[in-house]
This record gives sequence, structure tokens and C-alpha cells, in this order.
Amino acid sequence: MPLYKTIAVNPRIKLYIWKITESENELALNIKLTNACQLRMDGMKSELHRRGFLSIRHLMGLAGYVDSDLFYDQAGKPHLKDGKHISITHSYQFTGIIISQVDEVGIDIEKQRDKIAIIGHKFTTMEDYGGIESQIELVKKLTIIWGAKESLFKIYATHGLSFMDHIYINDFTKTDSSTTGVINYKGSLTNYDISFLEFEGFTCVYAIKNEV
Repeated sequence: MPLYKTIAVNPRIKLYIWKITESENELALNIKLTNACQLRMDGMKSELHRRGFLSIRHLMGLAGYVDSDLFYDQAGKPHLKDGKHISITHSYQFTGIIISQVDEVGIDIEKQRDKIAIIGHKFTTMEDYGGIESQIELVKKLTIIWGAKESLFKIYATHGLSFMDHIYINDFTKTDSSTTGVINYKGSLTNYDISFLEFEGFTCVYAIKNEV
């Protein structure tokens, strides 16, 4: 069972990461999907996506849940039937979930790729990073920013929300492991605490809605 990492964020929040090494058949063992989720998985053309889908159900099992405990709202945001909060992510051979008893949470795992430096202007103000001379460090920083914005977007889950115009991530240094963010949408401000970590060329970012 390649449970890659667990993080007890605090007594109310726990994060689980899986590294996919098993075949689709191995991952399907002892996993019972709802009809809706089976249809969803059957429509996935990529075997890696199907394996990721199944590995997430194993992570849910580690947290004490089965597939039928999960449902999605009209915006596509996942929820647990017991009222706890969940967020889900999949990138290549890694999947992750974060579960919170009270606070709204979001998670994103991204592979660190040079391409992000090309498209960075679409989701952040690139002029702010002109002093970063190392391509590697620029890619790492932009990957964190993208993951942070994706995590906040997953929490807010509102159509029309723009990464560039409505989601702001406060600056951080390469030695930091956390920052904060704000969503400013239609005159409403919401604040978030953001943490991040790196492993095997990937970046995991998770956010917690700050109700204070």
C-alpha cells in the first residue's frame, strides 16, 4: 500500500498523499463505487486517471470513508455526507485528499514543469518575479502560486472566479513553507492560510479558510 505521506495539520485536519504504483486491477480490489462514480471512471480514457481515481478511494478508506460517503454539488465541489470537509487532487503518479472536521479546506498537487514560466502571466503578475534569476526557483515559486490559487478556487467553488483578478497570494521566500491568501470577489473578502511542501519534483499546496 503506497501511502506516501500523512500530515496531521492540526487536531481537526489531516492530509493524505498516495503514490500510484499499482495496476488498475490491483487498485480496484475491495473498492465499491457508486453507479455514478463507476460511470465517471468508465468515461476516463487515461488509465493513469482511472488509477488515480481508485487510489483516492483508498485514501478515503484510510480516513474511514467509502465512495458512497462522497457527493458533488452543482459546482463540482466534493462533500462528505457527515458534514466534514474534503478536497481532492491528482497529478500524474500522486493523489491526495485533505479532510477537515470544521474548517473549509482545499488541496492541490502539481508537477514542477518549465511550462508554468510560459503561462505564468495568465494567473499572476510576472513583473513581481523579475529578480528570480534561476529558472528552477522561478518554476518552483510559480508552481506554489498556481497550487495556492487552485486550492482557494476549490474552496470557493464559484463560477466566474478569476485566478488573476480575484485570487491574491501574499509573497513568500524560498525558505518559507506557508503564506496567506485572499479572495476578493464581488465586494466580499475571504482570507486563507496556505501551506506547501515539495517532493520528487512535485509541489503540494493546501489551504484553510480563515474565519477570523
